[in-house]
Amino acid sequence: MLKVGSLDLTSGLSGNIKKDEVLFAVDRYEKYHASFGGLDEERKANYMDMVNKYYDLATSFYEYGWGESFHFAPRWKGESLRESIKRHEHFLALQLGLKPGQKVLDVGCGIGGPLREIARFSSTYVTGINNNEYQITRGKVLNRAAGVEQNCNFEKGDFMKMPFPDNSFDAVYAIEATCHAPDAVGCYKEIYRVLKPGQYFAADEWCMTDVFDPNNKDHQQIKAEIELGDGLPDIRSTRQCFAALKEVGFEIIWEKDLAKDSPLPWYLPLDTSQFSLGNFRVTPVGRFFTRNMVKAFEWMGLAPKGSQRVQAFLEKAAEGLFAGGKKEIFTPMYFFLARKPK
Repeated sequence: MLKVGSLDLTSGLSGNIKKDEVLFAVDRYEKYHASFGGLDEERKANYMDMVNKYYDLATSFYEYGWGESFHFAPRWKGESLRESIKRHEHFLALQLGLKPGQKVLDVGCGIGGPLREIARFSSTYVTGINNNEYQITRGKVLNRAAGVEQNCNFEKGDFMKMPFPDNSFDAVYAIEATCHAPDAVGCYKEIYRVLKPGQYFAADEWCMTDVFDPNNKDHQQIKAEIELGDGLPDIRSTRQCFAALKEVGFEIIWEKDLAKDSPLPWYLPLDTSQFSLGNFRVTPVGRFFTRNMVKAFEWMGLAPKGSQRVQAFLEKAAEGLFAGGKKEIFTPMYFFLARKPK
């Protein structure tokens, strides 16, 4: 489905940022983060600008290396990364108890990979909310290619202030997206508002686990690398997410770090000692090829100046995620299923 190749990658490297303004955008983005002297408070106050710049700069890299669904998943032995991602999206649909014809909201939908898969799997109507114009434009192209325009659509908006009436949706889900919110309570409160009474909200959250020690400099460095490489204002703990759900008024049906029971480690695709023809682009050899390809494209003027720096902080993010997973201080799959009381 319109798979992104190397030449397609160069055409989208700047997203909606003008080619000659990319280097300035990279400078501004980096300065939000701790590695460049940025503060948590500044990232939270300017989360819309920071996250928008991040996805303008990073989306084409994600699609090139990862596919249309930008998330991790529990994975069985003998199962490919793509298969595990699709199965996890089906799992979410089943947890929500989706029925044909229901209206569903995808919070922070990216380019709509999960949105399309869940709509087809459950015969529902799925709306994705996203504040990044480039991702919405790309998602609409992919919707047309998949023939799902009748069931899937996008709404440009901030999920901290959603443009929907109260009690609009039969179900809501978020896959590794609400970690971009500057405030979990405010974000969950908006989701609670637009969800119909008696219905369910399911999510995978990026979180620091109980093993994380905020006084450990190595742990601090890993957290900072993930925040820089993934456009995050701050990474909350699993306990903070749980408390925020309760504060808003959700009934928590169940919650668990799904990374703990995954037969294969969730960070396996980021392991530089692994090689896979099926997912070549995220292997060390594939990443080496991408790094040099971007360098060459930037030198030839096909890619905007600053592209190598984007590729570099994404590589740094991969290193941080891998280290965080190995040390068990970070999880991308703190899952919960919550219900809005009747």
